[in-house]
Amino acid sequence: MFPRALAIGTPVQHKATEAPVTSTSASGLARFNTLEEPAARAELHEACASTAWARQLLAARPYATPEDLYAASDAAMAALTADDLAEAMAGHPPIGRPKPGDPTSSREQAGMAGATEALKAEMLELNLAYQDRFGHVFLICATGRTGEQMRDAVKERIGNSPEQEREIVRTELGKINRIRLTRLVEQDA
Repeated sequence: MFPRALAIGTPVQHKATEAPVTSTSASGLARFNTLEEPAARAELHEACASTAWARQLLAARPYATPEDLYAASDAAMAALTADDLAEAMAGHPPIGRPKPGDPTSSREQAGMAGATEALKAEMLELNLAYQDRFGHVFLICATGRTGEQMRDAVKERIGNSPEQEREIVRTELGKINRIRLTRLVEQDA
């Protein structure tokens, strides 16, 4: 869970998901910092569909390091309202059904690609039950997870209260955003 009182630009301790600074990430960050606002907004929209999140990240440019960008992302995610979270979630397809033609969605959901037909059918059923209960798609940082792990997670989380689930979704979105921002800053300038 992300701290709610964290100000943009405040250093945040990150562990396994923190990407090392490389010359490629430094040049990619410089490229992002110098993009015209509409182009930067479009790149951020590829990472997260929340306009409030993107607005906060745009307002804090330029970033000295990728870690500063990630900390700003964490702070912006922590500040999202329920409506902002709903907007962010709307940009994600259900697990097991990546957006057609979207390599990011397919890459992130690769754990379902080799799943058995029975597991895919079970996931579809669980996705629908989850959506009926919470009013939005089941959201998890699927990168590196197997189909079975995602199935087990939805089974575990479907019993949560809406408040508990909203905070879990916030955390999962933060993980997804960090992975996507890392890819963004690792692009060559």
